[in-house]
Amino acid sequence: MSRNVAAPGTVAAPDRRGRIRLLLSRLYVQCLLAVLAGVVVGSLWPSFGADLKPLGDGFVAVVKMMIAPIIFCTVVHGIASMSDRRTVGRVSLKALVYFEILTTIALVIGLVVVNVVRPGSGLHVDVSTLSSDSLPAEATQAHESFADFVLSTIPDTLVSALTGGEILPVLLVAVLFGFGLQASGEPGASIATSIEKLSTVLFRLIRWIMRLAPIGAFGSMAFTIGNYGLGTLRHLALLVGSFWLTALFFVLVVLGTVMRLGGLRLLPFLRYIKEELLIVLGTSSTEPVLPRMMAKLEHAGASKPVVGITLPAGYSFNLDGTAIYLTMGSVFLAQAVGVDLSLTQQLTMLAVMLLTSKGAAGVTGSGFVALAATLSAVPHVPVAALALIFGIDRFMSEARALTSLVGNGVATLAVARWEGQLDEARARAVLRGDLPFNPDDTAATDLVPKEPAGPSREPVPAIG
Repeated sequence: MSRNVAAPGTVAAPDRRGRIRLLLSRLYVQCLLAVLAGVVVGSLWPSFGADLKPLGDGFVAVVKMMIAPIIFCTVVHGIASMSDRRTVGRVSLKALVYFEILTTIALVIGLVVVNVVRPGSGLHVDVSTLSSDSLPAEATQAHESFADFVLSTIPDTLVSALTGGEILPVLLVAVLFGFGLQASGEPGASIATSIEKLSTVLFRLIRWIMRLAPIGAFGSMAFTIGNYGLGTLRHLALLVGSFWLTALFFVLVVLGTVMRLGGLRLLPFLRYIKEELLIVLGTSSTEPVLPRMMAKLEHAGASKPVVGITLPAGYSFNLDGTAIYLTMGSVFLAQAVGVDLSLTQQLTMLAVMLLTSKGAAGVTGSGFVALAATLSAVPHVPVAALALIFGIDRFMSEARALTSLVGNGVATLAVARWEGQLDEARARAVLRGDLPFNPDDTAATDLVPKEPAGPSREPVPAIG
């Protein structure tokens, strides 16, 4: 007999076709193949690739439809199940302190790199030849002040927070509603139980929606290559390359150090979220993976309240990739048009960027709008200079989104450990691969609040 027959009592190893089918069934492999296919289609058939933009936009829109109710249910149930109300305020304060420190570090690193590499030197662009007509309307309109930004976090009504498409109003209403349930005794407890059951349904829907991620990644990548073309990178390759390398340096060195200080390692964490990274690479947006990131961080041992507060808030307050982009982009434009910025002027721009980098949601193009807001607030560089990098902005959008996604995941683990709400033994086991994440079990297991645990927690039992 030529075929291998398994001995009685043993499980036959899958054949070659079985291994291939198993590999292709994994979401990260499907997304990787979709991204590569998008590059090929956009390169060979540019007009057809550009017409595939609705595939990516539709996928992002479907996921955005689910984000507000998921954040609301997760935060409300997490707060309602807590015994100490002061914990929420403490977690929020620690998260904001962490966000400001890491954002400032990202801004400074970008400022140092762009002054050392000087990618805009030698271009000698005449400002009078530039026009802002081709720029998107969001980049040329008047930008809100910091006071307006704070007021915009307050929704018109309780329900409008869930329909407005912004994260911060949802977070504000969820925190208030959670405190209300906590203070209402038995009636609040029954509503909290219903909200937990609703969360189960929402996460089940997200699991189904994420099966469409490869289609969205394919459409977005085909549009990027087909519409802008790889040829647009040639004359600005130094800026794009230095930005990607700076973002990589920030992730590996700065965020890697933060993970080390927390007793964890960065590379296993990157492997743990590889599916989310590939989806973000394809769609240039961090919003589609927000629900899965919340589920994965809870699975890794971070408590529900910390995840529910820190991760959504980081989408507006901890955009590390955008911070690097703002300093490098603004100084590059100054170099290109021949404006010699003094150290004082650059530090002034950095102070403005601490404000303009906040509130830029993790969607495609938001970093470009934030850069326009920075140039509008600091009159050293004309806003029309944005036309120089508009064509290549999409190629830097992926790096911005990837850096911000990793930064927010690391921030959530760091704040959870800082607060004593991270099960460190479970986190190490999950990152080692001993406790793999199963999206099928998300709705059933990861929504159960985890007790805070410190280093003295009993070891996680081995899985048979």
